[in-house]
Amino acid sequence: MDSLAAGPGTGPATSPLPVLRARKSVASFAALPKHRAVVMGILNCTPDSFSDGGEYNSTETAIAHGLRMFYGGADIIDVGGESTRPGAQEVDELEEQRRILPVISTLAKAGALVSVDTRHATTAALALDAGAGLINDVSGARVHPDMIALIAQRQVPYVLMHSRGDSRSMDSLTQYADVVAEVVQELSAVREKFYAAGVTPENIILDPGIGFSKNAEQNWELLANLDVVTAMGNKVLLGTSRKRFLGSLLTSAGKAAAPKERDDATSATTALAAAQGIWGVRVHDVGASLDAAKVAARLLAGKRSRAARLEATQLTDAGSQ
Repeated sequence: MDSLAAGPGTGPATSPLPVLRARKSVASFAALPKHRAVVMGILNCTPDSFSDGGEYNSTETAIAHGLRMFYGGADIIDVGGESTRPGAQEVDELEEQRRILPVISTLAKAGALVSVDTRHATTAALALDAGAGLINDVSGARVHPDMIALIAQRQVPYVLMHSRGDSRSMDSLTQYADVVAEVVQELSAVREKFYAAGVTPENIILDPGIGFSKNAEQNWELLANLDVVTAMGNKVLLGTSRKRFLGSLLTSAGKAAAPKERDDATSATTALAAAQGIWGVRVHDVGASLDAAKVAARLLAGKRSRAARLEATQLTDAGSQ
């Protein structure tokens, strides 16, 4: 039996929904950790996710898994009702809303900070009304003007991810002379639309879009140069979790590693990215990446400690001369 909830019809729990346990909540975006990278747990309420095969395709299973991640230390739960894997079919907005709104409402009532993964302004608005605290949008350059207007009106944090095309065309749009420079340029162009509408820089979170209209080599180039993205001045969110380029790296006997066999590699990318100073990571395995983020934070603290000590020593030596 799930340790986070009593079973339906047993003891005091007579509802199919899990019994919520108290946890100290961050309650707001502003209260998220500042000393380490934020860990966003992925909750796919879809039948066709590339990573978990629709394990959480019912309201009950989705809520239970969201609570597991929340109680396991996730800073944010990112709830999505439409698969963004290459080749995925678009989902009707009403169906998307049916899948995610009850999940968002329940997790928010439990104290979780919830993000909604959607391309649709109507869904985003309803999710905010249901208790979500930020919007995660994979539209990239195709962002709808209604979404820009919504973020400006509500003044909520918004993840602007780099992508080209849609799920059916993005794999054919990987032509870059310099993927790092062009991702920065294209993100900047879309970001300006939000700024022009009145969205504040503090509410824009940039995502370089690993795996979206990029091949494996381009993904690695972006990972190796995240400092160029962070130099844009906004918070940066990274999503590498269980993606194809990690499966290809871990190929054994001519076969790429299955999605769930990529979590260790994902946590390695979390540590490396967090050590480059990014704001957060979006992952399936919360525990491993939370540990990785803490290791990276301690590494950076050690670097700052040495720098401060050397500076103090130099000032002392200069004063004694």
